[in-house]
Amino acid sequence: MRNLIDFIRDHCHWALFILLEVIGLTLLFSSGRYQGATWLSTTNTVVGWVYEGRSKVTTFFNLARANEELTHQNVWLHHKVESLQKELQRLGEDSVQLSKIGLLADYKVIPAKVVDNSVSGKDNLITINKGEADGVRKDMGVVSGNGVVGIVYMTGPHYSIVIPVLNSRSSISCMIERRGYFGYLHWTGGESNKAYVDDIPRHAKFKLYERVVTSGYSTVFPPGIPVGKILHVYNSPDGMSYRLQVHLYTDFATLRDVCVIDNGKVEEYIELMRRAQDTLQVVTRQ
Repeated sequence: MRNLIDFIRDHCHWALFILLEVIGLTLLFSSGRYQGATWLSTTNTVVGWVYEGRSKVTTFFNLARANEELTHQNVWLHHKVESLQKELQRLGEDSVQLSKIGLLADYKVIPAKVVDNSVSGKDNLITINKGEADGVRKDMGVVSGNGVVGIVYMTGPHYSIVIPVLNSRSSISCMIERRGYFGYLHWTGGESNKAYVDDIPRHAKFKLYERVVTSGYSTVFPPGIPVGKILHVYNSPDGMSYRLQVHLYTDFATLRDVCVIDNGKVEEYIELMRRAQDTLQVVTRQ
């Protein structure tokens, strides 16, 4: 107690100084309009800085969720646009060529995040944070907000391994948009933003920078998912077809948010194909 009394006695002049300063400033800013306006303006500026800083911090910590939502919305919007384009074609053209109008309705998407990724190897792999418990199964397609990513290779309860386009074992059926000529997308190593589409027929007519999209000739991807744009055209090694160099829309080096595409009728398709093969074998034996 004595120490406290001694401390107050030794520093009472500082307390008196601060008290007088507060009283003086209060009288100054309350006695004149100019001084009051200056004080109010300064106070508002400081408060504004505080609110702005808090807003920036809040926005920063919400970026991950916002990015995830945007990725999901981009995929959904792309599907809607593709469906509307096909419907417009159906209304203006012969519907015999447009029997896949309702195909996209059979797909749903499962949002996921990339937790491990590589782009420098020959056989790169991607790990995502969704697995069997979330409905992810082997051979499902994976896309980002910009385009194709790859195909699910292996699943666990809560994580899955994806074979991306940047893997020598990847082969995805693609076509030149609005042209109908299709081939298979391969990556041969090197730059992570370039791949090749092989087996484009020699009679195909197209132009540089036209878009390459998924063909829909499988249960993995719906038709029309963006892949990339044509940069160069080469002859195949046997000279019987074209090889297209494609600039990929998906930036694998910064890939974070993806969506797994679930085709609810894939089991029915696989079972039908199995039955057809069994029937062909029986007919052949006879």
